[in-house]
Amino acid sequence: MAEKIGELLINSGLIDSHQLNEALRIQKNTNKKLGTILVELGYVSENKLVEFLSKQYKTQSVKLDEIEVDQTLLQVIPAKLAKQYIVFPVRREGKNLYLAMSNPADVFVVEDLKFTTAHNIIPLISSEKKILEFIDKYYKQDDNLEIDLEEDNEINLDDIVDENIEVIKKDENEKADEVVSDLAASVDSGPIVKIVNNLITKAVEEGSSDIHIEPYDQSLRIRYRIDGVLRPIDNPPKWTFRKSIVSRIKVMAHMKLQEARLPQDGRIKVKVHGKPIDIRVATIPTMYGEKVAMRILDREKVEFEFDKLGFDPDLEKKLIKSLRNPVGIILITGPTGSGKTTTLYTCLSKINSPEINITTAEDPVEFSLDGVNQLQVQESVGLTFASALRAYLRQDPNVIMVGEIRDKETAEIAIRASLTGHLVLSSVHTNSTAGTITRLINMGVEPFLISSTVNCIVSQRLLRRICDNCKVPHKISEEELKHLGFTPEEIGGAQLYKGMGCEKCGGTGYKGMVGIFEVMDITPEIRKAIMKKMTTDDLEKVAVQNGLITMREVALRKMKQGITDVLEVVKETALR
Repeated sequence: MAEKIGELLINSGLIDSHQLNEALRIQKNTNKKLGTILVELGYVSENKLVEFLSKQYKTQSVKLDEIEVDQTLLQVIPAKLAKQYIVFPVRREGKNLYLAMSNPADVFVVEDLKFTTAHNIIPLISSEKKILEFIDKYYKQDDNLEIDLEEDNEINLDDIVDENIEVIKKDENEKADEVVSDLAASVDSGPIVKIVNNLITKAVEEGSSDIHIEPYDQSLRIRYRIDGVLRPIDNPPKWTFRKSIVSRIKVMAHMKLQEARLPQDGRIKVKVHGKPIDIRVATIPTMYGEKVAMRILDREKVEFEFDKLGFDPDLEKKLIKSLRNPVGIILITGPTGSGKTTTLYTCLSKINSPEINITTAEDPVEFSLDGVNQLQVQESVGLTFASALRAYLRQDPNVIMVGEIRDKETAEIAIRASLTGHLVLSSVHTNSTAGTITRLINMGVEPFLISSTVNCIVSQRLLRRICDNCKVPHKISEEELKHLGFTPEEIGGAQLYKGMGCEKCGGTGYKGMVGIFEVMDITPEIRKAIMKKMTTDDLEKVAVQNGLITMREVALRKMKQGITDVLEVVKETALR
């Protein structure tokens, strides 16, 4: 593009070829715009260059020295956008916003500003040098980036060790990074980096699965989810740091820095104490700023073994039996954060071998599995679970894993895949194994298709483990047990335990989590019940008659084994 403009300048008689070559040589080392360099070298005047560009772009020019700057427009185009895109607001007429730009042909900038400002953008030609002068003159230092170390009494930055965490750059095969703006450069150094690094490092050290950063009226709350429970951190950063902290996280996650009015998703790869950690980042706009949720995925912490997840031997045998079936559907169900994806990965690891072709469609890909072809769903470009599944059927697969069945289309393609000789694994958001059948029927899937393809349904929850360091025997009276919904027969005289609370468990009495699972084989009797469109309760009764061990019973097993306590059983399982 620079060469083309240069040739046009030569043809117009404003410069000669020698001057153009010298300017292009300087441009390679400075990345400045060609016009700016030619003006700096004195080869062409600023006014003549603007006049020339105005004719080439067929856009009206503007002399910034002659305009009266409207201070209200500096709020419409904030400093970070003005510096990033090198634009300056000139005037507003209704919904039309006139901006001085050095490159009005950049449609991406125009569209982005149109969306961000909710105005129709009318470009006006001006020189880059003059625009930058006006930005420096009229925009004050961004208050969000002013960090007063003397006032930061809540975090001792000297105690934060940067060497504990290392941000892993994107691979060459991944999407290229966007150009980092002035704002990005500012939040990419100094105390804000230390604060964010410290938050991530401490979260990993404490075994947190999530970090929540929540802005309120005059406070900033940061919470870690540890063993399934959210806990506020001590001495959170100052409220005035909230925007800079969010900006730093968005830079690390390769998200749009200037977009604060729509939800965004991103991903961060870091090493904490040498361990590779993946972090999924999601932001949403709230009344007082952007809220950030960060899901921490510790690759080394996860073990894809059924017994490590908490499967009892008899339930593991049931599931493995279904996994050995070359055709059919296996569904994993449970609430968000219950470990469905980990169970799916464990199933794939169990059957993974060079003799079979395993393909997955996930949103997002949480862990990389050797020998498994994994695809990241991108609904923004039309790559949905349904379209990915349809494409995979042409890839000669033996086993297909679909991250989640969300609609009728995906469900029907999964069923079609199983009917044509494939084993399909997927997840559904329901509360029980029997409820999964009802959910599929509500999606619009015919009962005869469900009964003929689904082999097994696994429902799961997570219980907190009693801390081994402060575990003590715990006696509960029969009256208390009845109040909690238990009968003496259910307990069977077993010794119960609870955690007293200690330093290792943070005073909670719990350390770590264990899964509880309800595995329902689809027997001939259950298939008949599905064809009759029985209710969820009636389906469960038929399943119990055919050997279903309910989640309540599995949880009671864990309690009797001293793994968890009675309060966790009550909280995570329900009487039906």
